[in-house]
Amino acid sequence: LINYCATFALGMIISLYLQYIQGFSPKNAGLFLGIIPLIQSVLTPQVGRLSDRINSRNIATAGMILTTVGLTLLCFIGFETSIFYVGTGLAIIGLGLAFFVTPNTSAILKSVPSSSHGIASATLTIGRQFGGMIGLAMVTIIFSLLMGQVEITPQYYPAFLKGIKIALGISAVISFIGIFASYARGNKQNN
Repeated sequence: LINYCATFALGMIISLYLQYIQGFSPKNAGLFLGIIPLIQSVLTPQVGRLSDRINSRNIATAGMILTTVGLTLLCFIGFETSIFYVGTGLAIIGLGLAFFVTPNTSAILKSVPSSSHGIASATLTIGRQFGGMIGLAMVTIIFSLLMGQVEITPQYYPAFLKGIKIALGISAVISFIGIFASYARGNKQNN
């Protein structure tokens, strides 16, 4: 829940940033955001094998740390930020998600008897969706408070960018809290 609360709205936030502040087309913004799932899809199988052999708590916690670092880097984006900097932040988040999601899912499923895997999986999905919903609601409230119901035009770009920074800052704090939640899960092998 915490991880998805911190990261779910990231695609919307950065997509809008790339389009309005960096001048990307919607298509190119979407392609650029592909950095995260590309890194996840390449690394997740290896991380899954690794988490089967060593303590998944440490791997998932490392993933939360990387995610927090990536979100923190993105808190500092502005009008003149290089695309390389934004891409680096996204790549670190992709790396963090690759290290977090599979070991976390594995630990959850291993914590219940195999007869309860369906219930555990459904509960995990509810946590993901609810976390994402909280994250999106947070971003919506921030933009609503800072900008009201105006269209995003150049005169509102400073308020828009301020909203992005606040949303990313809150996401980084939430992700930071997630580091401790991930680490607190226990210290058993393959836990």
